Order: sequence, then C-alpha cells, then structure tokens
Amino acid sequence: MEDENYYHGGGGYGNKRSYHRAGPTSWPQNKVCIFWQKGRCNRDPCQFLHELAVDQTETHTQIHDPSSSKRPHHQHLVWTNPATGANKSKWGLGRHRDHTNENPNSGRLKLNGEGVGTIAGSDRLCKFFLSDSCSFGDKCRFLHSWSTGDGFSLVTPLKGHEKAVTAIALPSGGKLYSGSKDMIIKVWDCETGQCAATISTGCEVGCMISEEEWLFVGIPDSIKVWNTKTGIEMTLPGPIGQVYALVAANDMLFAGTQDCRILVWRFNVATNCFEPATSLVGHRLAVISLAVGGARLYSGSMDNSIKAWDLSTLQCIQTISDHSNAVMSLLYWDQFLLSCSLDNTVKVWFTNNQEQLEVTYTHTEEHGIISLCGMHDVQGKPVLLCSLNDNSVHIYDLPSFNERGRIFAKQEIRAMQKGPTGLFFTGDGTGELKVWKCLAVVLSSLPCSDSLSRAGVLWPMRRGWFMYHAPFSGKSDKDWHFWWTFIEVAKLFYQVKMLVLQSFVAKH
Repeated sequence: MEDENYYHGGGGYGNKRSYHRAGPTSWPQNKVCIFWQKGRCNRDPCQFLHELAVDQTETHTQIHDPSSSKRPHHQHLVWTNPATGANKSKWGLGRHRDHTNENPNSGRLKLNGEGVGTIAGSDRLCKFFLSDSCSFGDKCRFLHSWSTGDGFSLVTPLKGHEKAVTAIALPSGGKLYSGSKDMIIKVWDCETGQCAATISTGCEVGCMISEEEWLFVGIPDSIKVWNTKTGIEMTLPGPIGQVYALVAANDMLFAGTQDCRILVWRFNVATNCFEPATSLVGHRLAVISLAVGGARLYSGSMDNSIKAWDLSTLQCIQTISDHSNAVMSLLYWDQFLLSCSLDNTVKVWFTNNQEQLEVTYTHTEEHGIISLCGMHDVQGKPVLLCSLNDNSVHIYDLPSFNERGRIFAKQEIRAMQKGPTGLFFTGDGTGELKVWKCLAVVLSSLPCSDSLSRAGVLWPMRRGWFMYHAPFSGKSDKDWHFWWTFIEVAKLFYQVKMLVLQSFVAKH
C-alpha cells in the first residue's frame, strides 16, 4: 500500500511532515488533526480526526471567542454622562455582547447542528494576495478581499500619485483634490473619474482642507491658498517646518505646525485676503491635529496632550494628558469630541458642568490609530472610520462601537474624506486613492427643490463613481422639471416609509 506513505503538507510553505507506513492499530484514535483545525488539511482520508472531541468543544470555542480574551475590562461597564443628567450613556453599549457566528469572516470556530466544528474564513488579509502571488486562490485560509462587511463597496481606484496620499479635499464644484508626498496635487473629474489637472507644490503636502470654494494646502514653511471659482492664488508665510493640520472657523484659519505653534489668520472681506492674527503657543512638540466645535478649538500634539482653546478669546482653557502617545486625529461630533492616538485608543469626551472635557468612553484597538473620519450611512446613522497603522480601516456604528466592516490596503491609509450621498474616499501609503460608496442612496439627503435650479447635483452611479450634473439651461427646462418631480416623489415615499417604520418599532 504505497499510498500510505504520503506527506501531510503545511499549506505549501515547505513545512511538510512525512508519515511512514504503519498498521491501522498504530493510528491515533482520538487526536484531532491540527491542520484541519487551521483549515489547511488536504488529506482524504486523513489519519487524524476531522471533528472535535466532545470534551474539547467548549475549550475550543472559548479560545476563539474574543469576548473572553479581548478587553475584559470593558465587559460590564456602562458609561454615564453627569453633565446631561442621563442614567446611561449609549457610547459602547452592546459592544461586548456575544457575536458568535455573526461575522462569517471572523475566523472563529462554528458548530453545526451535529456538533462538528468547521473553520470560518480568517479576517486576516493574505499577504500574498497583496502582491497577487497567492498560489491557493479561493482555497487560501486568509482573506482575499479589500474589505469585509456589508453596506459599502469599492467603486474604483484612482491611480496617479507616486508616493503616499496625505490629504483629500472635496470643495464645491464637482472636483476631488488629493495631495501627496510626491509634491503633487491632483484634481479629479467627478464625472469621468479621470485626472483633470495636476498642480505642483514643490514640497510634500502635509495636509489639505476645503471651505466652500477655498482650498488650503499645508506645506513646509507656508500655506498655499486657491479659490477654485475665481482662480485667486496666494501664499501665507509664517509656519516653520511642515504644516500638519488645518481647520477653519469664524472667518479664521488655524494651522498646526511642526514648531509646536498654532498660527491664526483672519479673513478680510474688503481685501479678500487672509491676514495674520496671532500665534497660539503651549504645546511642547508638533501640533498634528485640529478640530472645532462648541465654540472651542481643540488641538492634538505629539507631546501626547490635547488643548482646548476659547474661540472668542483664543486663550487655552484646558490641557488634557490622558493619552500616552501622539494624538493623531480629532473629531468633533454631536457635542462630543473624539480623539485617537498611537496608544491604540479612541477616547470620547464630553463637556461637564464645569465646562471641562471629561472622558465618557474609551475604545481600544490592537494597533495604533492614525486617523478618524465621521459620516452617515444610507439610513442616516452615524458611522466612524478608524484608520490603523496595520494598514486597515475599521468601520464602527456610533455610539455603540459595534464593528460593521473593515477596509484593507497595501500600506497605511493616511487620508480619509467623506463625500456626498454615501461616498467616501481613502488614500494610502502607496499613492493609491480609492472611492467607496454605500450600497443605496439616502433620498432625504438629496438637494431640496429650491436648490436644484441653482446648483449642480452629485449623482451616485452604478459603474462610475459620481457624476456632476450641471444646472440645466433654458433649452432643457422640461427635462429638468421631470427629474425634479421624480426626486420629490421619491423623497416623499422615503419619508412615509421611515415614519411607518418608526411607528412599528415604537409599538413593539
């Protein structure tokens, strides 16, 4: 029986074990095949068991259950907000319930009706898939996809940058702007998805934001400003070193710089220019994140601290040092401040009765978090995108922090930007920009009737990404009124549907 001399392969990586000829009585009777447990056994028949022994079922399930091994210190916590007087806060609520068998790509053991174990697909991305060199194809036990989860999908990649994409902006006018370390800003046409223009900055782009028709680009030792409608271009001197963060509020522009300062410019309506106002000092290292909300400016730094500044007086009113590593990103949302850090945490802050920031919830990851982006899904529910330094983006429902999916990339995703009608954009360290979209359109988020005649509309497309529909001329007013009526009827239908659904939920 020569076929009894065979190799029990380790998945093609050279880890092979030879089993020599032996009588049937010498075969182990109750030993479970370790390669079957990993989803890699290709022997039929195999001399080991391809099922779990009864006394191993409970132990094996516990090994693969994250609720028993990950972040046990959060399992029984319910966060309260003393400033609001509420008994319970919804932040993190339900995050640690049992999710067994909910995620088909979780890699956990599943038990069928007969108690026989089967291995689900792993949520770890195959490193050979990244280079398109995996020899296992569909049989690979690692993930062969750029994303997991439902409710969103990749529309198209936009290639052109040679180095890491560091910033994405979407000003009014139907153009997408991406900045990179290759010293280039690319302008993408929203209708065709093609690069419409290339702007050389002469330096690495550190950050970029848009405010209506204005585009602000942070580069070493200065800030470039463009008016996308009039074509006005200006340079704001003052920064020393790279400009890492920009934010605009109250007719002021704030810039976080490498030399530990926050520079402030005021917009002069009469001259249509930005004039230097002041410089905010206090951080000990580079200021790398900024956010505005609740009449305050918030700044995060590589010195691990967050500072709160009064927007009216521009004075520092609080310094927080709860993070143990650089504060990479800040997001102000619905009266809460979210901060992320390389210490693997996202912290949710609220303002207490003493007008001081206080932590209401801490979410922990296994890797450092480098960026946050907030948006709403097609049902209007808040969603948080967390970019990690393991080359992935985790997508969470808020405020529960229940994970709904992940996005993977070849290198770190350093830039994220939300778009209209469920679109969002990511840029990674290889220079690749990707367009993603939710799988349906939120009709209630479409422009109202009185704005349709004055401005173009961004339409989500099935095979494209989105099309900028310019205002109709007098020759096509009839067609335009037809589409306007169609949209209004669809919006009304959607609103009625949501009212019926809310009534049903309230009764049950």
